[in-house]
Amino acid sequence: MEVTRSQLCFFLLFIALFLVGSSLAQISINNGDEQQIYRSQFPQGFFFGTSTSSYQALLLLHLLEIFIISSLFLRFCISTQCIQIEGAYLEDGKGLSNWDVFTHIPGNIQNNENGDFADDHYHRYLDDIEMMHSLGVNAYRFSISWARILPRGRFGNVNLKGIEFYNKIIDSLLIRGIEPFVTIFHWDMPQILEDTYGGWLNHLIQEDFVHFATICFKEFGDRVKHWMTLNEANLLAEFSYLTGQFPPSHCSPPFGNCSVGNSNVEPLIAMHNMLMSHAKAADIYHNDFQEKQGGLIGIVVNAFMYEPFRDDEEVDREAVNRALAFNVAWMLDPLVYGEYPAEMRQYLGLDLPRFSDKEKELIRGSLDFIGLNHYSTLYAKDCIYSACPAGSDHPIKGFLTTITERDGIPIGEPTGLKKVSVVPRGMKKIVDYLKERYNNMPTFVTENGYSPKIKQNEQGQYMLQDVDRIKFHKAYLAALASAMREGADVRGYFIWSLLDNFEWRHGYSIRFGLYHVDRISNSLQRDPKLSATWFTSFLTNTTFFNHTTLISAPSHNQNVSHTGLL
Repeated sequence: MEVTRSQLCFFLLFIALFLVGSSLAQISINNGDEQQIYRSQFPQGFFFGTSTSSYQALLLLHLLEIFIISSLFLRFCISTQCIQIEGAYLEDGKGLSNWDVFTHIPGNIQNNENGDFADDHYHRYLDDIEMMHSLGVNAYRFSISWARILPRGRFGNVNLKGIEFYNKIIDSLLIRGIEPFVTIFHWDMPQILEDTYGGWLNHLIQEDFVHFATICFKEFGDRVKHWMTLNEANLLAEFSYLTGQFPPSHCSPPFGNCSVGNSNVEPLIAMHNMLMSHAKAADIYHNDFQEKQGGLIGIVVNAFMYEPFRDDEEVDREAVNRALAFNVAWMLDPLVYGEYPAEMRQYLGLDLPRFSDKEKELIRGSLDFIGLNHYSTLYAKDCIYSACPAGSDHPIKGFLTTITERDGIPIGEPTGLKKVSVVPRGMKKIVDYLKERYNNMPTFVTENGYSPKIKQNEQGQYMLQDVDRIKFHKAYLAALASAMREGADVRGYFIWSLLDNFEWRHGYSIRFGLYHVDRISNSLQRDPKLSATWFTSFLTNTTFFNHTTLISAPSHNQNVSHTGLL
């Protein structure tokens, strides 16, 4: 096999680290305090992996579908030459997704970027899997593109080329001892489902989702043992139907100025249809596939932790409870207990959909595990008895607002995302919350990651010396280990993300990857950051030294290679 430049660089650096010493590194955090974390603090059989999603990693445009569905969209592509970018945009029968359309509308995405080629994982998956193997991970979470398997939903045929592609990924992972964790829906759906009946706002989507999920179980379930039906339905309901920042861009004032939408009720309808879609797919899996295939099925929730904005105010402590109910329990309570949380029923009244007795029977107990995406913690402030920004005083927001600082002091070190700060204690708190509320159901941390503040003209070696990312993961892993020592049944931890990739409306300006992807030269070359080396040292119990041991900053007139580490 041909050895790539990044693989050779990573190998040489790893050997250098190994020869220098044998003790686990300590990296200074919090003004000089040393944070230690060891692989041995987690049980044998614990899954350590990385996460990606299909649109962010591998979706490509299908021009014929564009022509059929939207001549206006085609004219835009021609005018901006997007169809002339080198890549497999017409390849292998994939259909047009909602994100394909959305990202090509000027102004929707930062710098008008899109995921047409993203990291070209579609052609580079073998090299990417080899990178994972070199890291030492034993699991990889990825999603299946709905539009690649069913370009026209249940209104068309299965795309066998799509089935073949995911079979190759799954088989390649297993050969290298990496367990596939598969998300069935990670926000991208065939555009035809939106055009035909309104996507998640119509109960017909449940039938389409079950059709898609059943195909996945049949084709891949003999090898996939961990299924996640939906990724962050709570976040999707908010961004797609409350604020209109995601497709199909539905919202109403004061939350946004979309051409269509009702922010007070549509998020609730969309969530209801997503939860019922999960319940029906899980029912089919449990009854028709689980015994033979021996797998588990769960769902992934986006979960901030919350702390009271005013410690001495009972109303803010109640706001914390409402924040958790209106965000986390909104998704998970129905799947465990068969009903929406009491706080939502109290404040939303008849706007909140109801489960019939038959639906309650179907949805209750439909989880085998919880997938937890956790990045940060926010302050919660009451808006029933306190003045708040417009919108926060609406029932759909739980009569509360969230804040990242108080008295001018941030809740944690700021990152590249406005509402995401580094607050490691929140990891333990949110895991404890799930443990208490859901009877210590098995949980996987399916996403946790760090993106630094963007610095102008940052490139080369400076971009690869991501010491702050290492500090982040060490601190969050230490908090997770603490929760587990106190009995939390957590079974895996997945870093978001393997690669710097397309981060939805932020485009490529936000970088979570352990590997840098070279977009300046358009080569999409993968280069390991310092965090990739640290993660390998953590997983293999070898030495990782402070970055200053190996790397000295070059002068401004030196040429900086894209590898940046040698």
